[in-house]
Amino acid sequence: MRLVVAKCSVDYEGRLRAHLPLATRLVMVKADGSVLIHSDGGSYKPLNWMNPPLTLREGMPDEDAAALGAVSTWTVASAKTDDKLTINFHSFEHDSAHVLGTDPGLIKDGVEADLQRLLAEQIDLLGDGHKLIRREYMTAIGPVDILARDAKGATVAVELKRRGDIDGTLSSQPHAMKEGHHVAVEIKRVAGIDAVEQLTRYLEFMNRDPLLAPVQGVLAAQTIKPQARTLAEDRGIRCLILDYDAMRGVDDSAGRLF
Repeated sequence: MRLVVAKCSVDYEGRLRAHLPLATRLVMVKADGSVLIHSDGGSYKPLNWMNPPLTLREGMPDEDAAALGAVSTWTVASAKTDDKLTINFHSFEHDSAHVLGTDPGLIKDGVEADLQRLLAEQIDLLGDGHKLIRREYMTAIGPVDILARDAKGATVAVELKRRGDIDGTLSSQPHAMKEGHHVAVEIKRVAGIDAVEQLTRYLEFMNRDPLLAPVQGVLAAQTIKPQARTLAEDRGIRCLILDYDAMRGVDDSAGRLF
């Protein structure tokens, strides 16, 4: 990782145009090629950034930038789009490179429990008019994460996972439910084929109960990948994507440049 603390201005061209006027900032160049520009504030979010694949070219400033006092220019260009960052440096306070090695990644204990609690508190994410019956609804083979009732009195069972194990993205829009259905919500950290099989078993047992049947299942997760979604939808199980940061109230899209 390269860390540069310098007085610089930044111009972005691409889907829109954005300009950061001259100020002292931290410019990070990660081993994967990512370039991020940070200020001494704004928490963890960069003021501007570009993801790989990209090219980074260091050179002399053009005539206009030099006239304004620039002594060096970085041109960061995306390899896939027309996005470009131009960083004009006026002075350098620090420039160093560090080898951090392979990171094992963040182990997020308790994320599933948080998702379950947050979804229970924000049960309308399942659709307008939904009401919580209870968390950890016990069946003969284990607990369903959330049991809810929709606006028509139908019951919903939700299986919740944090992320899937096959790449892909799902729509977060609720599907229409058949009238008279109960819905069980199951919540897990990793929503793969095993989660679909688990929820299927829960639904089989719950649909044997005449006081609950018919029960519809919902597989809820931060990420659900294509094969898991295909199997779930083939079995009539609805898929729902959860935005953990938004549910916690920490995501601020208005603060992004692009």
